[in-house]
Amino acid sequence: MPKFLSQEDNKPEVKQQVTETDTRQFEDNPGDLPEDATKGDSSSNSNTGASQDDNNSKFEQNDKVSEQTNENNNEENQEDKAENKKAESDDDSQKENVGDGKNDAGESNEGGTSASDDGEATKEGGESNDTKQEENAGETRQDDKSEGQIEEKVEENPEKKSESDSTTENKSGNEVYPDGGQADILNETTTQNGAFSTQAAESTKEKEAQQSSTTDQGGYKWKVCNVTAGPDYIPCLDNWQAIKKLHSTKHYEHRERHCPEESPTCLVSLPEGYRQPIEWPTSREKIWYHNVPHTKLAKVKGHQNWVKVTGEYLTFPGGGTQFKNGALHYIDFIQDAVSDIAWGKRTRVILDVGCGVASFGGFLFDRNVLAMSFAPKDEHEAQVQFALERGIPAISGVMGTTRLPYPGRVFDLVHCARCRVPWHIEGGKLLLELNRMLRPGGYFVWSATPVYQTLEEDVAIWKAMSKLMKKMCWELVTIKNDTVNQVGAAIYRKPTNNECYEQRAENEPPLCKDSDDPNAAWNVPLEACMHKVPVDASERGSQWPEQWPGRVEKTPYWLKSSQVGVYGKPAPEDFAADYGHWKRVVSNSYLNGMGISWSKVRNVMDMRAVYGGFAAALKDLNVWVMNVVPIDSPDTLPIIYERGLFGMYHDWCEPHSTYPRSYDLLHADHIFSKLKKRCNILAVMAEVDRILRPEGKLIVISALRDAGLESSNLILGIDFTKSNEWTGKYSFHRKSLHAIGSMPNPYEQAISIIGRTLSPFDEDNLIPCFGFGD
Repeated sequence: MPKFLSQEDNKPEVKQQVTETDTRQFEDNPGDLPEDATKGDSSSNSNTGASQDDNNSKFEQNDKVSEQTNENNNEENQEDKAENKKAESDDDSQKENVGDGKNDAGESNEGGTSASDDGEATKEGGESNDTKQEENAGETRQDDKSEGQIEEKVEENPEKKSESDSTTENKSGNEVYPDGGQADILNETTTQNGAFSTQAAESTKEKEAQQSSTTDQGGYKWKVCNVTAGPDYIPCLDNWQAIKKLHSTKHYEHRERHCPEESPTCLVSLPEGYRQPIEWPTSREKIWYHNVPHTKLAKVKGHQNWVKVTGEYLTFPGGGTQFKNGALHYIDFIQDAVSDIAWGKRTRVILDVGCGVASFGGFLFDRNVLAMSFAPKDEHEAQVQFALERGIPAISGVMGTTRLPYPGRVFDLVHCARCRVPWHIEGGKLLLELNRMLRPGGYFVWSATPVYQTLEEDVAIWKAMSKLMKKMCWELVTIKNDTVNQVGAAIYRKPTNNECYEQRAENEPPLCKDSDDPNAAWNVPLEACMHKVPVDASERGSQWPEQWPGRVEKTPYWLKSSQVGVYGKPAPEDFAADYGHWKRVVSNSYLNGMGISWSKVRNVMDMRAVYGGFAAALKDLNVWVMNVVPIDSPDTLPIIYERGLFGMYHDWCEPHSTYPRSYDLLHADHIFSKLKKRCNILAVMAEVDRILRPEGKLIVISALRDAGLESSNLILGIDFTKSNEWTGKYSFHRKSLHAIGSMPNPYEQAISIIGRTLSPFDEDNLIPCFGFGD
């Protein structure tokens, strides 16, 4: 069966130089950067050559995607039998590079604006200088510690502990899996890349280096991170040592990911007064103040109804400058403007640029729409953190110098409401990135002051945008004014064929080379070009997906039987089998008998999503799932979007861009055994701890052979000491697990499940198993 080319083969090699046309629109006054972080930066645009060199260097620095690796079954079997190597732990030498320069978040406008909210586009690339920089002279450490490293405090009795990569967390003391449930959980056949390319893979040299640094967890003492960011620490966004070395910040380089050379192995502390999050949907309107104790946004935007401090709560009226009369009114206003948008049917997955506190995405749940909302970690303090605490999907990200971590042609609609991105400058490079991700026939909703105001600069931007849109062949469907909210929206539609491209008098913006893969997204530099629209009926993007909710179960039309799926079957059969598997697992095990109170679960992340079957099986619950496709796994993320779900690419050897305490539940299906081969597994577990909320759940599925356990040296003991106190729903008269009844009691069920679970890995029948108790 045919194989797809790898992502490395398809990765564009062009290192595009940045044009310096009107770069003041893009400039970002350093604001919250230390003084030495901006040395050499020029506020003028006179030195064009130097600026081009800076950006060229940045592109080369970000172009880290290494050659991809296709794992086959023979290699996995050999690795499964390999003896586990334990590296010695060096507690005192675990340091993280995030910088010791303490700073207060500087005032800046996303994409740059004037001080007036109504004059949105005054400086679309800069930040204001209102906030003074606080120097942290007291952070200097001993001579043997390099500048910018984390000081770690020993935590004698840590409240949060890492999970083992070979067990599934179950915090219900006396509950067991329903009969027959666990067999499905562990029933994962050998995976392979099949017809799917990998997003990226680490080089052999990096694997060996990281594998050698793996530390034995047994005697490791977890420490608390001592960093300037405190409880809000995001390692790849708070790496001030790397940020201070940047040659330029004109293209938001300081808001992009700059991960430490060694991922942190410390634990992020809780904010004082932290409480268990308020449950959805109440959390959409209010959250505990002490969970995200930031008031700056409330002070700056309080008069606009973004967020207010109300006693022990932070409340979200659902207004703002864009929808003063509520987000739902604004959502319906867009629907009325273009009925073909059809929220929750034709339009299911959208991208919200510059989302603020994500009220737009939060209320789109009422219309059965998923919004991937993102905004930079900037002067608006904790806007994305507010969104996540409210139970709304959001990610810290910026449109800077590299592609966003999403495939091409996956979003049904892109929304920008006063998002303050300078779409029109530098050949429309940022708008062309939206073009890459938007489905053919999808809509771009632009609701910004140039659409409905007549200030001189607004008029100039509107003219520039209109000219650019025409060159890109985006059709202006309508301009509609909302007289209630006193805003307006221009709604454009991406073409569904290449006729307009071919009829243009000038090839500007140019079409991308055929070798430029629109799905290659991990650390790939932005390029000012357009990808052709797929026209072959069997090619993804040539047809619109089935309407929601039918699309979640529908096998994508572009999956061919001649393609090999991830689990080795023909791709359509593989897809269907995966969905059936996860429906059984969720129904038989996850929803019953695992001790998870699903009413308290809202934010879920699948760390290795494959086809998104786990998320699809949860579609009827009040949860949303961030599906992560690791960069060294088969690139199945387009399939996830095709079925009306969403997700992103990520390398789990690096910290994620989300805030601490973002998720209620992490799902890790056969991932840790793979990560330990190329990552510092201690750092991975520290990242899991950072992402999870206190009392959050980690479900780990891992075969014994993946964990390096041989059947001949495994002894399994089951403690039933408290069995006589069992008072379950079907308690017998003697209230004892050992009592004989007309139906299997939990003791019998547990032994049966354990037997079925272990039998596939006990070929020589050498696993002794016993129970003990009163």
